[in-house]
Amino acid sequence: MSRRDRLAGKRVVVFGFGRQGRALARWLPSIGADVVVTDSRSALELAVRRRDWPGVRFYLGGHPSDALIGARLICVSAGVPLDLPLLDEAREQGIPFSNDAQLFLERCPVPVIGITGSAGKTTTTALVAAILRQAGYTTWLGGNIGNPLLEDLAKINPRDIVVMELSSFQLELMQRSPQVAAILNLTPNHLDRHGSLENYAAAKANILRYQNRSDVAVLCQDDKGSQPFVPLVAGEDLRFSRYEIVADGAFTLGSRLLVLGAASYDGAAHVVCQRGEIALRGEHNVANVLAACAITGGMGLATGRPGIAPAVMRAAIRDFRPVAHRLEVLRVQHGVSWVNDSIATAPERLLAALNSFQEPLVLLIGGADKDLPWAVALQVATKKAKHIIVFGAEGGKQVATKVMPLLQRMSLRPGQVLRAEGLAEAVECAAGVALAGDVVLLSPGGTSYDAYADFAERGNHFRQLVSQL
Repeated sequence: MSRRDRLAGKRVVVFGFGRQGRALARWLPSIGADVVVTDSRSALELAVRRRDWPGVRFYLGGHPSDALIGARLICVSAGVPLDLPLLDEAREQGIPFSNDAQLFLERCPVPVIGITGSAGKTTTTALVAAILRQAGYTTWLGGNIGNPLLEDLAKINPRDIVVMELSSFQLELMQRSPQVAAILNLTPNHLDRHGSLENYAAAKANILRYQNRSDVAVLCQDDKGSQPFVPLVAGEDLRFSRYEIVADGAFTLGSRLLVLGAASYDGAAHVVCQRGEIALRGEHNVANVLAACAITGGMGLATGRPGIAPAVMRAAIRDFRPVAHRLEVLRVQHGVSWVNDSIATAPERLLAALNSFQEPLVLLIGGADKDLPWAVALQVATKKAKHIIVFGAEGGKQVATKVMPLLQRMSLRPGQVLRAEGLAEAVECAAGVALAGDVVLLSPGGTSYDAYADFAERGNHFRQLVSQL
């Protein structure tokens, strides 16, 4: 007989009816909770038919105070601002907050590997899952990537393992940490949401904050932004580095990637693979691969499962291909390569993309700005790109509004910077100036919210436009 869930019979209010909110609205009734959903969008905007959600009460088109009546828990979806008046009202009433990731971690019957960072977390999370599957584990992949996982709880078996990508939006509400937790890097991001780098870092820190002495933390030895997290490490401290040998973790030595110490299945140093065997472009992806090796090699310290042997890591690394919208080559036409890096929603990610290419570039940037500094990325862009096409509307917090004045103050070649109203016009413009041997790179540096629901919708539109050339 299954044990009654602690939320059974209690009213839970779900703020936001996106991917995570919908998963909550499906799962919560299954454990006997009384569910209320509130969203600022209308039923028409959300394409919600209330009859498809039996037992769920909706307050759509706003957040009325009535939504809080009888509430015992507030579940906030990742994209919902935490300073909404109704959320302030809930705090005043002492109603606790949670989210899908927290509820999952509280109930997950097997060890969880959690991965966060300002950049690279999706690629690293997907590669960790690929290595574990190569080793024969039934692996559940989700969190901020793909499936929120709550609805899979009943299907997870005792010998399985879970790998979760966790965003700062999820982590800022969480008071539970996974058994294996990795912070890949920390650079300014989402400051429009968090208000300051300190607040952003504090949210990320929650992935480590609630670990204990039997858990494992994985940090980047090379990343200055990650150093403040070191005092939070309660258990095993693993590192990965592109530049120096680490005692416990993964590192490069010449052209080789190695694991050593606690990240090695027998404690000795072992070569995992050569850099040339990695199909992913860019030094930032070498760091992502090293992180995946440190995580999967050292996971046994916290999970009771053996660490993964280097030969297994190598086989998975050699077969691993870029995740969609991350330096994804869409096609090569007339000698021109078209690359989709729509995930680059910050100048730091644009900079990593620029440093991944030696070929002449036609660069597409644009979107909504996140109050982040652009100067360094633009300086590199003007040196590496034959043409920079800035797309999107002027006004407000738009990338075009911010970067055009900066670019005009730089030393530019005639015709180096071009303007386009939208992505379709930018692709048309790029097709007109690109020559054989060039790479047309969509690496926007801004979020998609000026014109798209998310970066994936923007990347899919780019794919469609390129396929029609």
